[in-house]
Parts: sequence; C-alpha cells; structure tokens
Amino acid sequence: MKALVFNGPDRAAWQEARDPGIQEPTDAIVRVEATTICGTDLHILAGDVPDVPPGTVLGHEAVGRVVEAGSAVRGVRPGDRVLVSCISACGHCRYCREAAYGQCTGGGGWILGHLIDGTQAEFVRVPFADLSLHSLPEAVPAKEAVLLSDIFPTGYEVGVLNGRVRPGDTVVVVGAGPVGLAAIATAQLFSPGRIVAVDLAPIRLEAAKQLGADAIATAAESEALVADLTGGLGADVVIEAVGQAASFELCTRMVRPGGHVANVGVHGGPATLHLEDLWIRNLTLTTGLVDTFSTPTLLGMLTDRRLPAGALVTHTFELGQMEAAYDVFSRAADTGALKVVLGEPQHDELTLRAAAA
Repeated sequence: MKALVFNGPDRAAWQEARDPGIQEPTDAIVRVEATTICGTDLHILAGDVPDVPPGTVLGHEAVGRVVEAGSAVRGVRPGDRVLVSCISACGHCRYCREAAYGQCTGGGGWILGHLIDGTQAEFVRVPFADLSLHSLPEAVPAKEAVLLSDIFPTGYEVGVLNGRVRPGDTVVVVGAGPVGLAAIATAQLFSPGRIVAVDLAPIRLEAAKQLGADAIATAAESEALVADLTGGLGADVVIEAVGQAASFELCTRMVRPGGHVANVGVHGGPATLHLEDLWIRNLTLTTGLVDTFSTPTLLGMLTDRRLPAGALVTHTFELGQMEAAYDVFSRAADTGALKVVLGEPQHDELTLRAAAA
C-alpha cells in the first residue's frame, strides 16, 4: 500500500509501506476513505515528539470501511463504515474504566501515528476495535465525520468541558485554528455570555466570527478588549489552542481571579508559569490529552446536522496528493488552510455508497 511515512525530522514521503495485518484478536483493518492532517503531525515533523520513530506512518484521524476484523471483535464486521478515533482504548485498565481513554495503560491511548502506524495511508490497523471504532451512518459525509476523530472531541473535552464553561460566561479562545474553532462551536452549547476569538490571521478570525464568536482580536489587542468587555475583571474561561509559551502566558493574564485556563495546545517547549503573580488569584489550570468519550454525543449531533464540522474544511485532496496537502496545511498563513481532508479519487459520497453496496 501507499502511506505517508515519517523518515526523521523534516522528512516524510508518500511511499510504499507494508500492508497492515491483524496482530491481536481485538484488531480491525480499515480501508481509509478519508483522512486529514493535524497540527500534531507538524509537531512530529518538526522533531517536537521524539518518541515517534522513523519509519512510522503518520496520522491519527480517519473514516473508512472495515475489511477484516479479529476473532475477538464484536462491534464491527467487514463492510461496516466507521469513524476511527484518534485514541485507542483497551477498555480494562483503571483509566479506561473511568472513561479517561487518553491515559490508557493497557496498550492504548494516543498510539496511531505515534507509537504504531497511523491513518495517512490506504489501510490502517486499529487496535481495540470495539472501543476505538464508531459506526458511521452512510448519510454522513466523510469529510465532515473525519473531524470527529480528534478535532471536535479535543476542542470540546479539553477546552470547553475542562474550562467549565457556564451560561453567561465570558469565554476567550486564543488560537482560531481547527481546535480553537471547534471549541468556539461547542462552547455555544452552554450559552456563554460572549465568546472572544484571538488570532494573528484575519482569515481565521473571520472563520471564528462565522462559527459564532461575538468579538475578535489580535493578540496585541486582546487584553485591552477583554478588560473593556468585562469591566476590568477578566474572562471567566480562557482556552489556549496554540501551543506556544507566549500564548499561554497571554491566557493567564486575561483570566479573572477564580477563573479557568484550559490548555489545549501541544507545546514543543517550556512555558513560564508566573506563580509570583498567579498564586493569589485562585486560578484553575487544566491540561490534557483528549479522551474521546464525547465522540458518540458529537456524532449524534453531526448526524442531526447540529454540528458545523464542514465549515472547518477549506481544502480537499486525493490520498495520493498527501505531500501537496502537507505543504498547503503547513503554510496556513499563506494558503488560508483550516482543515485539509484527503480521500479516495471518487470523492462524491453517493458514488462511495454505491460502490460499497
């Protein structure tokens, strides 16, 4: 098969790779119908995730069809259309029993495109298939559903839920990339008083407005704007969705005493925690890897057309155009890319369904 293979920092190629096979009775093999590129993949290419060994197929998000299932798999069978979760869950360890699947100690967690071969390929092996795959209705477009592999659960769980967004809150989202936009979209489920989006790129700020942000600002403007909107108090919830030291410190300056800072961004280096200023302010600071416990809820909303996932997709490519897609996604400031989706040549959903039948 062909796959996007990581060959070391700043080196990856769409090349021949070994076909995946069943290794454990709980595995399933999925033919990839659609996949996408995550900011975390760019961190891997930059060398910020050193535990990814050269030779690994990248990617942790996909929609596809099961072509083979291990003898212990009960929830899916060959021919089933599925959403591949970015998190694999053994279902038996302490963390899985608490639905904290991202911390699985039984061989799961974030392993696809990290510790084992991932989804930016024609086929992918999915461990613990019964908990790591979600049945996907035929009517749901692949290019929308694939955003529920990671982006929407991450923005919702690590941003909105960890941040404890409540009715009437002032919510600031720093970073209007895909995860930040997903946080903006799902924060509205809790009826906040206002949502402020902060970013450097005008196109991303415009996307934030389209998805429901009440106000937008650049980083340089944001502190004054938030102070003005809150009478100098500060925001109730600030969500960090960039992954840089400067943006994290900006978040801690904009939050009110007793407020929440929810760090979602993947940091490739250290950030300073100014406890000399923060110790007295009763702040709650959360970090976390997504657990994807919310995926069934979000999938139900997407199926009912109540989740604007498609609004985040700005570019589509065929699987064989993987290197071009990476180039576009990595130059988002120039290309305007939010989320790029790669799929089979017959990208039309009706054609795909007819072929499967």
